[in-house]
Amino acid sequence: MAMALILSFLETLIPNIVPIPGFKIGLANFAVLMALYLYGFKEAVIVDLVRILLSAILFGSFFSFFYALSGAALALTIELIIKKTDKFSPVGVSVFGAIFHNLGQFLLAGFIIRSLGIFYYLPFTLIFCILTGFFNGYLVTILKDRLKNIKK
Repeated sequence: MAMALILSFLETLIPNIVPIPGFKIGLANFAVLMALYLYGFKEAVIVDLVRILLSAILFGSFFSFFYALSGAALALTIELIIKKTDKFSPVGVSVFGAIFHNLGQFLLAGFIIRSLGIFYYLPFTLIFCILTGFFNGYLVTILKDRLKNIKK
């Protein structure tokens, strides 16, 4: 949880590279994926929920809490389903999670503003979330086996 919160804080220091309001790289998702692979789904949910709540209190807002929660709920659900198939590496699981995280946030935004116009931005964010999902998944691939050995 500490790693996820630290990564969330570091992400607030990075300038927005995409001219889309609210876009983030998703560094904290690395910690959630590590929890999923090292401990399991329940632990990953706890890490994500605590991170979302503390991040909203410390660095965000009331709205950031709900946007993060909507994305995380969809992302973790799909990550669990994809991981259970044993057909995807952590990279694939992470990419699917990143895509569905964005979809969850766009669905909430569309509901709040009552307009489908927001979905115009979705293809642009998907390009970046696939890249960042790949990056997070690659890091998990490298570190999960090393950390399992240390844990033993």
